[in-house]
Amino acid sequence: MSQEPSDQRKLRVLIAKPGLDGHDRGAKVVARALRDAGMEVIYTGLRQSPEQIVAAAAQEDVDAIGLSILSGAHLPICKRVHELLTEKRMGAVRVFVGGIIPAQDIPELKKLGVAEVFLPGSSTQDVIRLIRSAVSA
Repeated sequence: MSQEPSDQRKLRVLIAKPGLDGHDRGAKVVARALRDAGMEVIYTGLRQSPEQIVAAAAQEDVDAIGLSILSGAHLPICKRVHELLTEKRMGAVRVFVGGIIPAQDIPELKKLGVAEVFLPGSSTQDVIRLIRSAVSA
């Protein structure tokens, strides 16, 4: 488990479960992996609205938002999160999505501003590496 140099500010990542989906095991696994990799992780809990997620991201001054979505509502949720980030002038905050995402929706999510989509079976090491890479870019 690699850590970032102590003279740099730790990456701050908000992990959120938007919508009515109540399954958060994957979100908790990712949150723990990010924390173990030296990132500061804020977990919002279940059933968060895009407005609640972006408000928490602003309050916590995060570098990235990870959305765990299993409900099939990924397109409207990501669109709204992106709109709110733009409204609040938080365009530098990178958004990642994990969950059950049909392959044909991934290009649309990327057009909406999603930095990366993680499907079931994605390695937590890949998640860590891609978050670090996207945030530093």
